[in-house]
Amino acid sequence: MTPHKRKHFFLKKFFRKMGPGVITGTADDDPSGIATYSQTGAQFGYAQLWTALFMLPMQIAIQESCARIGAVTGTGIAAVIKEYYSKKVLYLIVSLLLIANTINIGVDIGAMAAAIDIVVPVNMILTTLIFTITILALEIFIPYKMYSNILKWLCLSLFAYPLTLFIIQADWLTILKATFIPHFEFNFEFIMILTGLLGTTISPYLFFWQASQEVEEEKTRHLLKEGKKPRFRKLFIRSLRFDNFIGMVFSQAGSWAIVVTTATVLHTHGITDIKTAADAAKALEPLVQTFPHAGLLAKIIFATGIIGLGLLSIPVLAASSAYALGDTLKWKVGLNLTLNNAHGFYGTIILGTLLGLTINFMHFNPIKALIYTAVLNGIVAVPLILIIILIGRNEKIMGEYKNGLLSNIFVWLTFICMAISAVLLIFIK
Repeated sequence: MTPHKRKHFFLKKFFRKMGPGVITGTADDDPSGIATYSQTGAQFGYAQLWTALFMLPMQIAIQESCARIGAVTGTGIAAVIKEYYSKKVLYLIVSLLLIANTINIGVDIGAMAAAIDIVVPVNMILTTLIFTITILALEIFIPYKMYSNILKWLCLSLFAYPLTLFIIQADWLTILKATFIPHFEFNFEFIMILTGLLGTTISPYLFFWQASQEVEEEKTRHLLKEGKKPRFRKLFIRSLRFDNFIGMVFSQAGSWAIVVTTATVLHTHGITDIKTAADAAKALEPLVQTFPHAGLLAKIIFATGIIGLGLLSIPVLAASSAYALGDTLKWKVGLNLTLNNAHGFYGTIILGTLLGLTINFMHFNPIKALIYTAVLNGIVAVPLILIIILIGRNEKIMGEYKNGLLSNIFVWLTFICMAISAVLLIFIK
């Protein structure tokens, strides 16, 4: 095998292993994430930069645990809770998930319309309607694997932030210190954004999504037959872990770059409160400052990223609701099924997306709403993580693939940190 062919072979093998974990990691940097990371960079500079590194092992642990639950049981998280735990707990968790996801869908659609508006003035209501119809049509009538492959190219616009890092003049010693040395301020504003960072990074909808997508992956590889337990080799679990690791590293590298960029470009120049999408887009102006109309080009790059990530994350949000409710009510679930074969599943997707759309008629500030949604996710995630801990360590459910010591430590750490931030947010006000 020639060196060129060998390189091509290894690259092909590498990308073949990329699956639900990478899509989950990409969807994690959704419009809500970009808004929250941008706000902390603008408001606090580098003060919360350490959270990207701090949350990475927690994010890897919780998402891998969810992925293994799906792979080992051959069902989604809701189905496992229903079979082994209290139905009242399940109904509470699914209800909270549906509420959080619907709000998240709504503000993501609004953010996409606002992103278009900073480039070309548009009718916001008409634009949100167009985005909603487009997303539903693609999600219902096009196989998701084909759809997500197209959207991954749009999501490359997220690399605009890492590229900007090579252009801006920054105090890299200060940035490195802020990355590795935690800084904390005991006030409501700091804790609210911190809770938002946790909530937009470790989001409930991603738990349900990744577990169910591993089930879809097993069906695609013919490892799972209807009514039977999955049959797979340990190689499948290794591949799952690798995919999850790459996806979460990619996610946190993107969030770290957004915080550094906005802190350097916005905070140091006195822009400490991001009120509009145009304010957030200013962080990318150094990337295009050598070109005429740098401001407009920065807005186009920013808008492309918001729209691309929105088109990817909104179907993930809607589908995670449908997986959770479908598993609870024993419907047929799966994006590989057709509308005729899964009325309830696709009905939930349609209803959730349309309800999210109606939020845009309330004339909210899209950027602020995205941040508040991240905070809501941070609160809703707390009881769900506790259930995932119980499932992950249950040998009756997970067998030999139950959580190991290291996994247990980081998943418990995730629960404790998110619970503390939620409690502080409620009482410090």
